[in-house]
Amino acid sequence: MDKLGTFEIKVVGKSGNQELKPDNYDIKHIATLLQNVEDLLYPSNKKDRPIITYDIQHGSVKHIFTTSIQTIIGFSAILTQVSENKSIDFLELKTAQAFESIQQLARQKDYEFHLKTSLREDAELSITPKTQFIRTENVWAEAELYFYGILRDAGGKNKANIHLDTDEYGYLSIETGEEFLRNREDNMLYRKFGVRAKGKQHTETGEIDTKSLKLVELIDYNPRFDDGYLNGLIDKAKHSWKGIDADEWLHNLRGNYDA
Repeated sequence: MDKLGTFEIKVVGKSGNQELKPDNYDIKHIATLLQNVEDLLYPSNKKDRPIITYDIQHGSVKHIFTTSIQTIIGFSAILTQVSENKSIDFLELKTAQAFESIQQLARQKDYEFHLKTSLREDAELSITPKTQFIRTENVWAEAELYFYGILRDAGGKNKANIHLDTDEYGYLSIETGEEFLRNREDNMLYRKFGVRAKGKQHTETGEIDTKSLKLVELIDYNPRFDDGYLNGLIDKAKHSWKGIDADEWLHNLRGNYDA
């Protein structure tokens, strides 16, 4: 059996006039925290990750997560760096977003979150209403992006979007707007498309914020070889090159460059 380690998040605050404890800590906050912890510990490869077990304890509210010691070693180093730098800009996107989510909850509910691992009890990162664990906007720039994949789903009750299944980026949700979907008469589902979208991209790492994607253009993508279309292009090119010596033209293009 793999060696295990623990990651603890202690939540300090109030529920009404009472101090927080497991008996008055709302389940929706537990659900949010569980999702954030998965992104903190395993931001990229969730499918093959080790098991994470969970326990809730008194004092005020302690969330205890147990998983592979190797993961805990790596995350302990992340906590140390975030604490020393007072910044999350260097983190992978999903890890940074998880810290931001906890920071937002701290401000909304006036909670304090104290994070530490079983490796170093004295190394603790505190997220409070006054801390600023938010990504710096100037490292994320608006970019035009292209994706290719199979359109698996379209719609949405509160926000209209399409879901594109790609090899490179996984399952992407791209905001479209209701009007675009309403005006499409053809069936888009389970077909290959190219997508031109706008979204935020990290200026240093090139990482894409997949939650920021908005559709610019949906492009029919048909990779089949079209022999008739190719022959038509060749025929047009013959007329354009009529009377031109290709070797001489290439020599003039190269100039004095000796290939």
